[in-house]
Formats: sequence, structure tokens, C-alpha cells
Amino acid sequence: MSIIAAYVLPHPPLIVPAVGKGEEKKIQLTVNAYERAMKEAAELQPDTVIVASPHTVMYADYFHIAPGEEASGSFAQFGAPEVTVEVHYDAVLAKEIEMEAGAEGIEAGPVGGRNAALDHGVMIPLHFLHAHTQDFRLVRLGISGLSPLAHYNFGKCIARAAATLGRRAVFIASGDLSHKLTPEGPYGFAAEGPRFDKACMNYLEEGDFLKLLRMDRTLYEPAAECGLRTFWMMAGALDGQALKIKKLSYQGPFGVGYGVVSLKVTREDTRRSFAERYEMLERRAQEERRAAEDDYVRLARHAIETIVRTGDSAERPAGLPSEMGERAGVFVSLKKDGELRGCIGTFEPTTKNIAEEILQNAVSAALRDPRFPPVTEKELDDLVYSVDVLTEPELVTGADDLDVKKYGVIVEYRARKGLLLPDLPGVDTVEDQLRIARQKGGIPADVPIRIWRFTVERHS
Repeated sequence: MSIIAAYVLPHPPLIVPAVGKGEEKKIQLTVNAYERAMKEAAELQPDTVIVASPHTVMYADYFHIAPGEEASGSFAQFGAPEVTVEVHYDAVLAKEIEMEAGAEGIEAGPVGGRNAALDHGVMIPLHFLHAHTQDFRLVRLGISGLSPLAHYNFGKCIARAAATLGRRAVFIASGDLSHKLTPEGPYGFAAEGPRFDKACMNYLEEGDFLKLLRMDRTLYEPAAECGLRTFWMMAGALDGQALKIKKLSYQGPFGVGYGVVSLKVTREDTRRSFAERYEMLERRAQEERRAAEDDYVRLARHAIETIVRTGDSAERPAGLPSEMGERAGVFVSLKKDGELRGCIGTFEPTTKNIAEEILQNAVSAALRDPRFPPVTEKELDDLVYSVDVLTEPELVTGADDLDVKKYGVIVEYRARKGLLLPDLPGVDTVEDQLRIARQKGGIPADVPIRIWRFTVERHS
């Protein structure tokens, strides 16, 4: 056997009656769907329940698999310490998953999770499942900062491990949808919130895992979702399987989206394998992106690929535009799988022209950003570049002269300076911009600062 069914389940603590104290009635449709889903799961008589939670141990480049023989947790942090959940782990399956992942070059295992209490992303599904059965063992998994494909491939490893051991396994993808559905909600409103929820629920209900994997980061990041990576992992666990899918409910009255979906395996279907199609589409997108790169971005890529592959500094190529002979501060940024992979720049020019500034800062972004290990050759094809050319900074009198979308900022206190570029994802207010710039410069929040603003010419 292998994965026999999967469930997308939200984890609002208030649906536990001792926590909600009547508030759960406002999302009774979700509660009813939850109970229906977990009753259905219990009737499948699984040997093992596998729960992927965004609230357990998480690493940037490693999937955590909870170790040990047993674990427990309570809802004390939500005002209900009397409500507890206790589980026995399927340590054999956990080890088999680790081995399958290792064979695929995926880093996964028990690092950092000894004696860890169960998180609410795990406890809430199990609280409802335990009402129907406790005759199963648990594997508890964390998400990572890796790509959609990495989560999908890790899900495939989970399914193979279950099949190798002959486990009847149910997979639970624990995760809420957008946290920014209404202005009255605890996290405020973003226009992307409702759009993300609609798209995500459609893809889940249709079983369109390819679209789920290729969701645009500019949609799901502003939506402040928490479950998408568990859904990617679930999709991989269901690779090559025909499914009977039921959307059981969707609600969002508290400003957070709660979706409940049942996906039962009916038979094998090799047409429902999405990894190769995803890779093909990503390669095509990469080729189109490279074809659209301008001279600034191509020069940064040339500098990094030359130094990483040969160890030698790149020469300035001929035929660059005349404006690159001017002088200006330059920042070079690298991203991989949508996440920052390096960013180094200069507030003001330090070389004889913009081209030299790009060559210098590109190499530093790849090899000398203290937040990241040096870029390796195997990463080069996955990097996405941007180059920001800065105007000369001008001193301003205060925050009223700033615009988080238009201006970058430099803050100064004594000999310390911090810089933040304009129009960055997740930096929505001038207050956020100044706070982060202070942090980058090591400047305390309670000391007076001088503020400069600048604009950038962004090349990406």
C-alpha cells in the first residue's frame, strides 16, 4: 500500500470548543467539514497518519522529520490546558522517508527536533481524528524554504517509503489559506488575499497540481498564506494517482481563509505525474527571462558565472552602452527559488564607472554576502538577477519626505549607516522601511537618525 487518501485541513485553534467557547459556531461549516473529513479518514483504517505542518521545526534547505517514539502537546497557549493530544510515532516509516529523500539528494531528517511538543498545526487535525480512532501511528513533517519542486519531490519520497513498508497511509496537509482577507481581520487586507484563496481552492478541487506548483509568488506572498508548501508536498505524495476529490468547505469570516478538501486515491494514473512538466515549463520561463535580460543584468551574470566556474575575475566586455561609463552606486541582488540568495552594493560609486561597479558588486553578492554561503556552480542556472543603479542620495527632514515605493533610504547614526532599497516585497510602510534600515545598520530604535532618500533604476 501507499498513500490511500489526503486531506487539506486548516488549523484555527478556536474550532476546538474548549478554545472557541462558542466562537467556533461562526465557522460551523468548517467544523462540520472537518468532522466529516476525519470520520472519513478513520473509516479508511490507516496504519499511519502523516501530517505536514508549517508550525513545526522549519529550515531553509532541510525537511524536518520528527524523531522519537512518542510526543504530546496541549492547547495551553490558547487558554485550554486541559485539552491534550498524545501520539505514538511511526519511527520506522520516518527513517524510511529520510533514506528515500537522501537517495534523491533531498536533505531531510530529525535534526533539531528532539522532545519537541506537538504544534497546533498537528494537534488540531489529530484532535478531530482521535474522536473516531486512535489506532494509528504518526509521522510529523515540517516544510522548508526550498522550491515547489523540492516539496513535490519530497512528497514522492514519502509515498515511496510508505509503499516500501506496506503502510496504509493518510496524508494531512495542515495549513490555512490567506491571512489578509478583510480589513477587520488580525492581519489586515491585501487584494491578493481573496484572489489567492480562490485560485488555490480551484486548483485543489480540480486536482490541477501543476498550476498549484506554479502559483505566482507575487500572488501568494502578499496573501500571507501558511499552507501552500504543505499542499505542494501533498501533491507529490499523490504523484501518479487518480483521485476522487471533494471540496468540503471554504470560509473566511475572521479574515483568514479556511479550506477543507478530501482527496481519495482510486487507482494509478501515470498521466498525473507533474514533476517533469513543471521542470519543462520552468526551463522555458528561464530561457525567456534570460532572453529579456538587458546589458546590466547580463554583465552581472557574466561576472558571477566567470568567477564561480573558473575562479578568475571577468573582463569588461566590449559594446556596453555609453551610460554604463558614468559613475553611480550599484546594488546587485540574486534570488533562488524566489528567495534572496545574495545582495551587495555601494551607496556611492567606488570604481571608475557603473560597469566596474556591477562587476565588483556582483562577485561580492555571490561570494561575500555574510548571510549566505558562496554560490556554487550547480546553483548558477537557478539564479535570478537584478541590478539597481542609485541616484545621488539627498538629505531629508523626516519620514514625511519618503515614499516606500518610490524612494530607498539611508539612515545614519554616528558612524553607522543602514540602507534599504525601494519597492521591496513585504515592506509596505515608511515605518517598516526605516525600522529595517536601522536594523541593517545596527542602529537602535530609540536614537535620532539622519535620513537620505534616493531613487533607483532597476534592471531585472
